[in-house]
Amino acid sequence: MEGSSSCFVFNSVQVSGFRFPSNHKSFCIPRIKAELKELRVCTNRTCRRQGSMQILETLSGLAPPGVAVKSCGCLGRCGAGPNLVALPEGVVIGHCGTAARASDILMELCGKSGSDDAVKSLEALALRKRAETEIEKENFSEAEQLLSQAIELKPFGGIHVLYKDRCIVKLAKGNYSGALDDVREALKLVPQYTEAYVCQGDVFLAMDQYDAAENSYSICLQLDPSIRRSKSFKSRIVKLQEKLTAANMP
Repeated sequence: MEGSSSCFVFNSVQVSGFRFPSNHKSFCIPRIKAELKELRVCTNRTCRRQGSMQILETLSGLAPPGVAVKSCGCLGRCGAGPNLVALPEGVVIGHCGTAARASDILMELCGKSGSDDAVKSLEALALRKRAETEIEKENFSEAEQLLSQAIELKPFGGIHVLYKDRCIVKLAKGNYSGALDDVREALKLVPQYTEAYVCQGDVFLAMDQYDAAENSYSICLQLDPSIRRSKSFKSRIVKLQEKLTAANMP
């Protein structure tokens, strides 16, 4: 962080049931005592112009399991953004305009101030973004190497996403046992990780373990019923049904 200059201001803004006091007193981030549960990033017009969508993406990639990152409407203090609010305390934090600043704020809120976790997490996130580019190009060996480097950094947050992504890469390379190992690591970290259950179902489907695939996809629907509207999820179910039909034919 930036020493005493890294402060937030309470605002009299209503955010999903939380009302912030209107005394406008500044406090330093270490005074937050409640465990961080959620960070919301203002994506309203002014903050959006100041780069809040990039900050939202960065924080989503850096957040540890148990800390949700979501967008929200105006938090006030327009022009002093991009603005965040830390819940459950309802603390508004301004001037979060760079990836480094976002990482520092997140580490401070999670009690990791003064460690090298911010740097490691940013490095791991950069490696994951490079890996995503390689996956799009179907350069799976390069992607796996980048993701493995990111995991070896042991970042504070986002490591469950790294394991999930590496599962996808290993599945594409036909390494089914390695893919299962990675998706299970992701689920150890985040037991209700919907995307990991999708990946697990994909691996079981590729292995012709149809009951296990169906069970993984069913868990996805329990965790997030809206996923049934996803075209990619629908195609998975159709593919599973086709394979089940073919397997049951005499």
